[in-house]
Amino acid sequence: MTDEEVYAVQLAVDEATTNIIEHGYGQECPSRIDVTCEPTADGIKVIIYDDAAPFDPTSIPDPEINVSLEDIKPRGLGIYFMRKMMDEVHYESSPDKGNTLTMIKHHSK
Repeated sequence: MTDEEVYAVQLAVDEATTNIIEHGYGQECPSRIDVTCEPTADGIKVIIYDDAAPFDPTSIPDPEINVSLEDIKPRGLGIYFMRKMMDEVHYESSPDKGNTLTMIKHHSK
């Protein structure tokens, strides 16, 4: 992977885990956040498991980014960054398994 691809994965994982702690667990001590990384034929797959409250990431609209720096809202960029930095982002929630966030980054061609 290139340095830019590694940075993209690091940023996406940082944003995801920060969101889980701040929003899912309400900044309380998390009872579970498991992060696994798996190489794929053309990149890397990162899977993050937690048992925080379920969350619908599709309910968060993309932020307004074509505004002045003063008008950019300080919240709501995490999911946007994950979507932009990674090639695939999938979220699932179930009562017995908790929440699963899967993010995939492909090698540049």
